[in-house]
Amino acid sequence: MDNFEEYLRQGEPNKAEKAKVWKTAIGLQQVDGLRPSDYLIETARQNIEGNISIDEVKQRIDNYYQQSPVKDTKNRTEEADKVSARIAEILSEQTFTFSPAEYLAIHRRLFQNIYTNAGKIRDYNITKKEWVLNGETVLYASAESLKATLEYDFEQERKFNYKGLNQQEIIEHIAHFISYIWQIHIFGEGNTRTTAIFLIKYLRKLGFKNVSNHLFEKHSWYFRNALVRANYEDLSKGIYKTEKYLISFLSNLFFGENHLLKNREMHVQHFDTVKTQNDTVNDTVFYLIKQNNKITATEISKRLNISLSTVKRKLKKLKESGKIERIGSDKTGYWEVI
Repeated sequence: MDNFEEYLRQGEPNKAEKAKVWKTAIGLQQVDGLRPSDYLIETARQNIEGNISIDEVKQRIDNYYQQSPVKDTKNRTEEADKVSARIAEILSEQTFTFSPAEYLAIHRRLFQNIYTNAGKIRDYNITKKEWVLNGETVLYASAESLKATLEYDFEQERKFNYKGLNQQEIIEHIAHFISYIWQIHIFGEGNTRTTAIFLIKYLRKLGFKNVSNHLFEKHSWYFRNALVRANYEDLSKGIYKTEKYLISFLSNLFFGENHLLKNREMHVQHFDTVKTQNDTVNDTVFYLIKQNNKITATEISKRLNISLSTVKRKLKKLKESGKIERIGSDKTGYWEVI
């Protein structure tokens, strides 16, 4: 990926924009552990230079694999090359419709002639072992309810009014929406890459035209793991659904914040296994305060679905440990993180 850095440094707007698109397209293959070939990198460079169009890129890649059909089936290099080119094409287009049909169309365009059911809703149930869950799986939507569930989530988002929301509230809402449609996992394969492209296009529609998509280049696997953690819970082990990792990713994406994005911190066994459920709740309360220092005990109670008395005990413990301090009154004051 360093091959494209020169175009970003040179400052030629057209080449820089193309380089950003290609870096995003290639970086997203890491979601499934795929790495494009050197041939794709060189062909992308020619497109950035303006020597060939994106259609010519796609044609060259197709010809390359037609002439030598078996390149690296184990590492799925052909898939990585073709999907990278298709992502670059979609991200270069100034078109978008907010609808389930668009979501399906993106998947079809990305994976046509790669997956047999490209653009089609799966008709079977699935499970997927996840590293971040220590081999466990998220519970995905049943095949019988996929279409109706996807349409419902889109309809709810279509009705939602962003007016009056601050930046943090916007991020939190988009995190909810995108984690919901990902959890449906409407396709057998390729859900995360499809969701990422849909999200980028949707953000443009919402007016976030200067969003730095380089995070999908560098942290696409983090994005996937964050979606997993937003949709997995095992109460018997004190593991709760949490969108905090996804919110950190989106905060960096939207507003250039600098949250550390480390995959190992999302692993369900990252914290000491002897940590109690109470410690987990303490960590979450502290996180909410760091994200919004004006959050009230009542709001925390609603967010975490725990009693107000429990929240007050957690706040007291955090104050006694010297992590936070209350400045001003309960109604008009704020939290200071020590």
